[in-house]
Amino acid sequence: MKLSKLAFKVNKVAPANADTINHKLLVQAGYVRQLMAGVYTYTPLGLKVLRNIENIVRQEMDVIGGQEVLMPALHPKANWLATGGWDKIDVLFKLKSRTGKDYALGQSHEEIVTPLAKELINSYKDLPLALYQIQWKYRDELRSKSGIMRGREFFMKDMYSFHENQEDFEKFYGEVKKAYLKIFKRLGLDAKVTEASGGNFTEKISYEFMVLTDAGEDDIFYCDECDYCINQEIAKVKEGDVCPKCGAKLKLARAAEVGNVFDLGQKFSQDFDLSFVNQAGEKKLPIMGCYGIGISRSMGVIVEKYHDEQGIIWPASVAPFDVQLIGLNEAEDYANSVYQTLQENDIKVLFDDRAQSAGSKFAAADLIGFPVRLVISPRNGEKIEWKARNQENTELLDLETVLERLKK
Repeated sequence: MKLSKLAFKVNKVAPANADTINHKLLVQAGYVRQLMAGVYTYTPLGLKVLRNIENIVRQEMDVIGGQEVLMPALHPKANWLATGGWDKIDVLFKLKSRTGKDYALGQSHEEIVTPLAKELINSYKDLPLALYQIQWKYRDELRSKSGIMRGREFFMKDMYSFHENQEDFEKFYGEVKKAYLKIFKRLGLDAKVTEASGGNFTEKISYEFMVLTDAGEDDIFYCDECDYCINQEIAKVKEGDVCPKCGAKLKLARAAEVGNVFDLGQKFSQDFDLSFVNQAGEKKLPIMGCYGIGISRSMGVIVEKYHDEQGIIWPASVAPFDVQLIGLNEAEDYANSVYQTLQENDIKVLFDDRAQSAGSKFAAADLIGFPVRLVISPRNGEKIEWKARNQENTELLDLETVLERLKK
């Protein structure tokens, strides 16, 4: 793609209302536009990042046996009355139609997936079952802040599993935990598995996947010597106390939640009379689990973790393009030739073909933050200047070497 044709350009000035790094840089670099507090438009660049994160999540959910569905975002009131959520969940958006009927916008989908599973589960032979979706969610947040990290509308992967017994749930939870840690590693994030409250979902302890960042909204105690980590909300320890698992000293840090796991027990199975017949011919209620990953939230956390004073530094796994190609004055013909060659070799490239100064083009490339910047300059002949976004040094390479590196 040519930058001159890109629908949303970079801005020299940051948005005045930005209260976090991700809000500032994503708007300034042309990835999102804010419609109102907690609600954003994702531009062509921003949508590519979302899709890259989404595809990584999808791949790992498919590996562990999740089956993808797409459930409605508009829910009948009756389903939420059945679970008590209509009156208990304060972030639930409620709508009334012209017919006088009441509806809710999905903030989670236990109320929808459980009746759906009744079509599929009759016998223990139908278990375990795991259904997931990647969809927009809606929550009536009183204070929507932190850019795309806390929205009233946000993009999320939610999976729901059904099990014959607690032992089978725990086994599947272990598989999900490994898959989640692999997902976040692929996204460039070091996530800590953190004990936390079950909130509105369950009275049991839940697990959150937390990434250390000053832009987070939670405080956690964690240990550098082992994997112990607990949310301050439920902790009975303080900073400097001894880790109960290994004896090292605990640290306190700010963190952002990027995923969670809830053991829902049999609550929703009971609410919707979902049962199965076990091997002894007895009628039983399945154990249910819920597993979330905030896709748009993870995008915001990545920006909070990977940026400098010049702009965003995208990990290669989620960057919308592999390369930003810059052609300087009097080198336009060769730059166009290189652009065509990169495209023919399936390299995702954004070509800055604008009639701008070298400094302006370099600043835009740093702000947008693709992994590699390539510069075609008349003084270098057919050599191409290669610069990784996360490094200071540059190299002069021939086109063949550039292609070899980009194809790795």
